[in-house]
Amino acid sequence: MDAPSTKAVDVRRLRLLCIGIGVVGYVVDLATKNLALANLDPQHPIPLLGGLVNLQLIRNPGAAFSMGENLTVVLSAVALAALVAVLGWVVPRIRHVGWAVAIGLLLAGITGNLSDRLFREPGPFRGHVVDFIQLPHFAIVNVADIFITSAAVLVIWLSMITQVSLGGVRLKERPDTDDE
Repeated sequence: MDAPSTKAVDVRRLRLLCIGIGVVGYVVDLATKNLALANLDPQHPIPLLGGLVNLQLIRNPGAAFSMGENLTVVLSAVALAALVAVLGWVVPRIRHVGWAVAIGLLLAGITGNLSDRLFREPGPFRGHVVDFIQLPHFAIVNVADIFITSAAVLVIWLSMITQVSLGGVRLKERPDTDDE
């Protein structure tokens, strides 16, 4: 039997990197939520960094900024569909390390918040997401939200600044790379 090509090995490594980031990120999110539930009192936030950030425990039935609080089942279904789409369509197409990292972060965020919706009170597909990091004049978020936001920033960077596709192909030659 022939040895796998270098390109095939690299693709497998990129997929493993992506899935590994997703799994580790999910575990970190789950651990921080469990710590927040065990140690934070919703009535008594804990100020950090001179009050720049507060640890404020809430259970959020909605999406970002508590929008869609009555649509928890729909949000759960959308998150489940997003997870299936990312795993089934995006991950197999990754051919660039930056995209592997971005999609891994996205997987960590999706699975972190989806697991809350599936397994936390008040029940499957209606569970409330545990949020506990309060930013000044902004929302209360969790680690999964930070992963999703980081993934979005990285996707924008890869798409618009470096202009590298998911498949690792440069989308447009930049003037500073011309061979003249």
